[in-house]
Amino acid sequence: MSHTLKPGVVTGDDYQTLLKAAKEGQYAMPAVNAVSTSSVNAVMEAAAKNKSDVIIQLSNGGAQFYAGQGCPDSFEAKVLGAVSAAHHVHLLAEHYGICAILHTDHANKALIPWVEALIGYSEDHFSKTGKPLFTSHMLDLSAEDIDFNLSECARLLKRMAPIGMSLEIELGVTGGEEDGVGSDDDIGADNPLLYTQPEDCLRAYELLSPIGHFSLAASFGNVHGVYKPGNVKLRPEILKASQALVDETHGTGVNPLDLVFHGGSGSEKDKISDAISYGVFKMNIDTDTQFAFSKAIGSYVNDNPKAFLYQVDPEDGTPYKKQYDPRKILRGAETSMVERLDEAFADLGSVGKTLAQ
Repeated sequence: MSHTLKPGVVTGDDYQTLLKAAKEGQYAMPAVNAVSTSSVNAVMEAAAKNKSDVIIQLSNGGAQFYAGQGCPDSFEAKVLGAVSAAHHVHLLAEHYGICAILHTDHANKALIPWVEALIGYSEDHFSKTGKPLFTSHMLDLSAEDIDFNLSECARLLKRMAPIGMSLEIELGVTGGEEDGVGSDDDIGADNPLLYTQPEDCLRAYELLSPIGHFSLAASFGNVHGVYKPGNVKLRPEILKASQALVDETHGTGVNPLDLVFHGGSGSEKDKISDAISYGVFKMNIDTDTQFAFSKAIGSYVNDNPKAFLYQVDPEDGTPYKKQYDPRKILRGAETSMVERLDEAFADLGSVGKTLAQ
């Protein structure tokens, strides 16, 4: 059954419609970390270009940077930066003609107050508009005891569900470090923590699904960042086993869990395809888009070296204003990020699949 949605930020039932379309259509949406209007705009441009829906997300540090590094209170900056970015997307996503999901990335135990503060802004937005400000938040308590992890997830979901918000949780550990959460010390194909147990996924389903909608980042050897070959071993068959256990126990039908692939940068294409077939609707990408953005800036500086040393050429008097105009530099970075996202949309099979009408 085909569905269409109004362009703009998607929340509540519309979010679940988008998610179900992805799972039924055997594709996933990239979840791109953004830190500025330039990166947010590049994501929306790429989604419109590829006729795909997209997930725009901010880490706590990305949100703080969005507010401005000069903002004196770092906690308040993390909150206000995320709120500002959300309003930016609400204002422009409809104009780009795309369906955008607004999400915040990894929040560990220390960042629970950050998520709670943002939920407060969504509650206020809901009271005024009938929609939350954000589509979903991630609570990553995978470093904590599973009892605490799931009980805190349940506590927050009880607050989020009534305003149409979803919660993303993590079971097992995504290796590497992502904006201050995690460590490179846990990377290695022999680390059992990098592989989530299906029984834990069943437990999460049984506790959380009666409360509201949740998605699950189940670890199957994935890590943040890009590492040398052989250091990381992806085993997406773990996702298949988790889905099967929930189905066998509760008779849900195929792929009942809404799964998330963290650490997507640098992953093998066949492992991405396997993960999607096992119910992954979302794959995070940050490292590769960071590199694409910055590489373009480096290339531009190398191609126009004098423009970054002189306003006017000391030898022939040539003015370099057009070359060092920040818009010129940032536009090249945005274009490079869009090109990398072209590859991501293609890898995930979402090109041309937008529900926006």
